[in-house]
Amino acid sequence: MSKYIIQGKKQLAGVLPVSGAKNMATKVLVASLLSSDTTIVTNVPEIEDVKRLVEVLTELGVEINHPSIGRYELKPTNFNPDKLNIELVSKFRASILLLGPLLAHYKKINFPHPGGCTIGKRPIDMFLQGFKAMGVTVEENEHDYIFTHHGLKGAHIVFPQVTVTGTETLLLAAVKASGVTQLFNAAQEPEIVALAKFLNAHGAKISGIGTSIMTIEGVDTIRSGEVKIIPDRIEAGSFLALACATNSHLKIECCNPEHLRIPIALLQQMGAQLKIFDDSIEVFSAEKLKSQHFKTHEYPGFATDMQAPFTVLMTQSQGQSLIHETIFEGRLFYTDFLNRMGANIIMCDPQRVLVTGPTELYGKKLESPDLRAGIAMVIAGLLANGTTEIDNIYQIERGYENLVLKLKNIGALIEKVD
Repeated sequence: MSKYIIQGKKQLAGVLPVSGAKNMATKVLVASLLSSDTTIVTNVPEIEDVKRLVEVLTELGVEINHPSIGRYELKPTNFNPDKLNIELVSKFRASILLLGPLLAHYKKINFPHPGGCTIGKRPIDMFLQGFKAMGVTVEENEHDYIFTHHGLKGAHIVFPQVTVTGTETLLLAAVKASGVTQLFNAAQEPEIVALAKFLNAHGAKISGIGTSIMTIEGVDTIRSGEVKIIPDRIEAGSFLALACATNSHLKIECCNPEHLRIPIALLQQMGAQLKIFDDSIEVFSAEKLKSQHFKTHEYPGFATDMQAPFTVLMTQSQGQSLIHETIFEGRLFYTDFLNRMGANIIMCDPQRVLVTGPTELYGKKLESPDLRAGIAMVIAGLLANGTTEIDNIYQIERGYENLVLKLKNIGALIEKVD
């Protein structure tokens, strides 16, 4: 298994380009199943989650051409749900998105419980309730779920709590269901907005895009076409935290600052010096940043996926910061690794930690428990005195494209080794 070896305390400077959004790319690739012709997707990040999804789609019978980096051409002419690769599907949570298009085409689907990293293994009750409301019968056995129906029907679906993947999955099912579907308490993330706009541009009838109430009038046909993946705001936010934590002069390019208003405001309150452009953010060296409390929240609030990188930043800031994780249970346990490196973090309860800074960090041997904690450990390694080794980097490469090369280009001493 590969690992990263990082020599910390090196001066960083230069440009960090942001890749296409993982959380849009996987959804658009799945959405291509709704059309019968070729869908062209560009600016796709070459990450592990995309590679696994392409494997799943290929085995389903989707004809996929990958003529150049970041460009995928998908034609689902002969796909068959019986060819679903159970082993691959069970490895990552985004696979549940397949259910919408598959149920739009077939009356019976066997589907395993979707997996992922530790954070990814979450209940899918809201998904199941939504499909049941659309006329689907759901049976569960030891190994998988069995979905059967006689035609998807529009329904009024209320999410008890905001769910990004739930909103996307049921949206993909509703666009070809008969009648009208309303999603109440729908997620409003930029990736969902971009997905819905793509579908509308090719024949879907979705209103309320970007609001908590989405209305979908089912249609018979979704046309194929071309779509460009928007910048990954989570990667951009991670790079902002990296620049400020390492006191570096970096320019974060190919991003959308409009999607980063909350983290930008937080950094400015801390005293960070930022220059905002239309598609980039320049971060200037700034010593003695002031700690800030923050709480994760659904968009447009502070994204839970940026919480870990910003927690590392707080270890280098002056004062105490109370960090409240409101979205996922157990997402703060990685802070034990930071404490092993020298951080001063007290876990108040499973949802809150108190960080006191600044503290010197020291290189250790670590293991990435999940995607976002993994990038936090990389940032910590760049800060630390000495050598940091990070195992289980597959979890990191699920969501960050060419990370080693990008970091080397700004002066980091990082290697990927077996």
